[in-house]
Amino acid sequence: MESQIAEKVPVQEILLELSSKISTKRQCKFNINRSAVWEGAMRGFQRVSYDPNLMICVKFSDDMGRNEEGVDLGGPRREFLRLLMETIARSPMFEGKENSKNLALDSTALREDWYYIAGKAIAVSLVHGGPPPNFLSPTVFCLLVNGSVNPKLEDIADTELLEKVKKVSESTTLEDLEKSNAPLLDYLANAGCLRPMRSIRDRDLLVQDIVMFQVIHRVQSPFQRFCEGLKTLGVLDQVRRHPDSFRPLFCYEPNTLTADQVDDLFSIRLSPEGSNKRAAEEMVVTF
Repeated sequence: MESQIAEKVPVQEILLELSSKISTKRQCKFNINRSAVWEGAMRGFQRVSYDPNLMICVKFSDDMGRNEEGVDLGGPRREFLRLLMETIARSPMFEGKENSKNLALDSTALREDWYYIAGKAIAVSLVHGGPPPNFLSPTVFCLLVNGSVNPKLEDIADTELLEKVKKVSESTTLEDLEKSNAPLLDYLANAGCLRPMRSIRDRDLLVQDIVMFQVIHRVQSPFQRFCEGLKTLGVLDQVRRHPDSFRPLFCYEPNTLTADQVDDLFSIRLSPEGSNKRAAEEMVVTF
């Protein structure tokens, strides 16, 4: 009898297949200043001549305009993509915990189409050998894959709103429920959730509606543009086909520290060969 469970495809194999279509004969050049990585990325990605199928060539320049590296042998490109992923994670386009962020609603980002650029940047980084985003919440990842999700109360990043909604969720009588609702009346009206509470049973449905509006419905437009950007180089399509393979790249997963990882943290600098110090150091290194 055949197994009904599809075998998990290694994500490296999927990305290798996507990157095999990148042309190494032609390049797209990016001039980047480390103090303005996002601005440099936007200039590059929004150019009419930009083609994600061409190799990215990055040149860093300091404030005086001197080139730090004239030739991109891969290092500057990876450094640029690393800085870009960090910049996107800290941007006003996302909100929430450091390693588990949801989309935020930012009028400037929406007007300037930054959400699309952010999605494209993540797709390009994955296929061009850069780091993964690794900061999206499981809620956003599930939404990317399935198109729908039931967010949790903890997904609300606005701490003031979260505390108010918690009080609603903790109400045990109809009187408590009406009192906890009072500070939220304007918000509920804007969210389309304003309605009379006839029994305590209405509490859970109200909390669910608030969370769904705040985390999902409110950011539908940013989410759609983010998805459009992620379609670059076929990345979103592969994410939806192989969610288990891509989840560790999009969502932070703490790993157990290994001896090899600790070993890799250190670069050993030994004293000159033949010296007494060198002999003692070589003995210590084994430990």
